[in-house]
Amino acid sequence: MPGPYVFGRHQPASHTIIHVSDPHFLAAGARLAGRFDVEQTFSRTLEAIRAVHPSPAAIVITGDLTDLGEPDAYRRLRAAVGPVASELGAPVVWVAGNHDERPVLRRELLDVEATEEPVTGVWNLDGLRLIALDTSVPGWHHGDLDEGQLAWLADELRVPAPHGTLLAMHHPPIPSHLPLFDILELRHQDELAAVIRDTDVRGILAGHLHYSSHGTFAGVPVSVASATCYTMNVAKPARDVNGMDAAQAFALVHVHDDTITHTVVPVTQAETADIFSEAWLDRMAALSPSERMEAFSRKPGWRSAAD
Repeated sequence: MPGPYVFGRHQPASHTIIHVSDPHFLAAGARLAGRFDVEQTFSRTLEAIRAVHPSPAAIVITGDLTDLGEPDAYRRLRAAVGPVASELGAPVVWVAGNHDERPVLRRELLDVEATEEPVTGVWNLDGLRLIALDTSVPGWHHGDLDEGQLAWLADELRVPAPHGTLLAMHHPPIPSHLPLFDILELRHQDELAAVIRDTDVRGILAGHLHYSSHGTFAGVPVSVASATCYTMNVAKPARDVNGMDAAQAFALVHVHDDTITHTVVPVTQAETADIFSEAWLDRMAALSPSERMEAFSRKPGWRSAAD
């Protein structure tokens, strides 16, 4: 396939990251809450991931990998993601969430000692640094970062990376308009802000909310990926919001020299038009810039009021 096509001012992204969150797998493929078929939805998610980019820099899954921390649930998730990651040549970054259990996660996904140590890591993705933080608190659902993890992060950030740094964590350091998430928010946010402010951190990837959201923290953009298991029906008044088996999605993160974009990718089965086909792109590529503007930007039959 030819390409990538460049018709505008921006060159293609230097890095593309797949950002997935909250699969909430259960042992033996059980349905979440007895109703949500999380493995079936995750399978559709993986199909979409295969299609959207042939060679992403990484697949980042920002927590609540399982719902109850069961060993079999982690094994099932690893078996599902592994072949796709291998096919795409992309490392998988496993981030711990409040529904995860550190010892089991470490043993089943990372092949390391099963301890309560935070699940953290640093990846050099061709000059883009990705740092995974562990905001989970053993025995609790709220988020936190202790002094040790903050000191470790500060040390990692002392030397800038060529393309800057992305942080991946479960609990997002931005407010939610839903009252229940305020109870389970990330603690010690001021301390985290002091560590990352004026560093090369260019973005924060998070989950936890089960709906897509964006904000800023310490001057850094924050992108929350929607869940793949179920999502919060935020079309209702905030006090009445509950989960629904719809609107599951993941995010495409495109890293450019001057900006980073986050595109919500719906996991859905819907009939799609074929207007902008490969043949159409080929025709546009064969035209000069002015011819492309005339062919695609010009409104048919339009005349100014002065005409």
